[in-house]
Amino acid sequence: MPQDLHYLNCAYMAPASKRVTDAGHRALERIQVPSRLETADFFEPSAHVRRLFAQLVHAPDPDRVAVIPAVSYGMATVARNTPLAPGRTVVVVEEQFPSAVYTWRRACREAGAELRTVAAPATAGSRGEAWNAALLDAIDHRTAAVVLPPLHWTDGLRFDLDAIGTRARAAGARLIVDGTQAVGALPFDVTRARPDALICAGYKWLTGPYSLGVAWYGPSFDGGIPLEENWITRRGSDRFNELVDYRDDYQRGAIRYDVGERSNFVLLPMLEAALEQVLDWGPATVAAHTESLTRPAVERLRALGCRLEDSRWRAGHLFGVRLPAGVDLPRLGRDFAARQVSVSLRGGAIRIAPHLYNDAGDLDALIDVVAGAVRA
Repeated sequence: MPQDLHYLNCAYMAPASKRVTDAGHRALERIQVPSRLETADFFEPSAHVRRLFAQLVHAPDPDRVAVIPAVSYGMATVARNTPLAPGRTVVVVEEQFPSAVYTWRRACREAGAELRTVAAPATAGSRGEAWNAALLDAIDHRTAAVVLPPLHWTDGLRFDLDAIGTRARAAGARLIVDGTQAVGALPFDVTRARPDALICAGYKWLTGPYSLGVAWYGPSFDGGIPLEENWITRRGSDRFNELVDYRDDYQRGAIRYDVGERSNFVLLPMLEAALEQVLDWGPATVAAHTESLTRPAVERLRALGCRLEDSRWRAGHLFGVRLPAGVDLPRLGRDFAARQVSVSLRGGAIRIAPHLYNDAGDLDALIDVVAGAVRA
């Protein structure tokens, strides 16, 4: 990263590590001569990605991991295989990421079900506690699915997946988790959280390339119908000379849900390298480093009159800062650009998202700019 750039924006897009960049360069050189590609190249990298992601989220069976192009693809797969009917509800939260909302909006409309949006509470106290309580109240016998991130993408507010999952299971509802803004930066264990599906884009905290991600599907989706019928997800697809002997049976687990051309000979090696790097770092290391950076910054921002969530409901690697009334936001944006402080404005909050490459000087630069805007 350039020395004078204060990149506090991993929730927007992760910088490509040297490991990922090198993997991409090698992959591009390899496809210059297609005869270098062998049958194993269609299968082994994706199998390795499944194993790496399964290890990251403590999933015992790697074949429950599918290779997907985007969260919207994974959500569409889940929606297609979740029974909905008139009188049933799908619970989401206000200002959730659009890819999830649009998918379930259509699914509910077509089935005559209700998309139930739990609004952010208007409270001077802890939004996290009140919002989580409202979510639990929204889950009842009519609920077919609860679609939720561990952290809200606009400001990092935590949702208690343990409590929400327990309530969902008691109601007979599925828990669908968009882990894009958490997995890789926080420890995540599917055997504890027990989601029915966990869907992640690859280009944020997994530090991989854009246009490739992963999804873990639990037993609720065994035997489901994929979005597309492609050859490589069928049993025996590694025997190229027998591909015209069409067969209806899929490979085991969630492989049936892989996107077509999942063997992408450039992006898949980059995602492999990214997952290896994330595992080498360890999500607990990322969480500890970012927490140590942001904890003192939070108190300094509060002293300037900014509003931030209580520590129980806030993550170190992703949190939102709501400014005092009267701050000139366009000017603030220009000031950030002039100081080369990279953050995002999402849902009325300044979203701050550091990683291991950040240090205290990056937070100092951010606070200097905010202080100037507040005092102007």
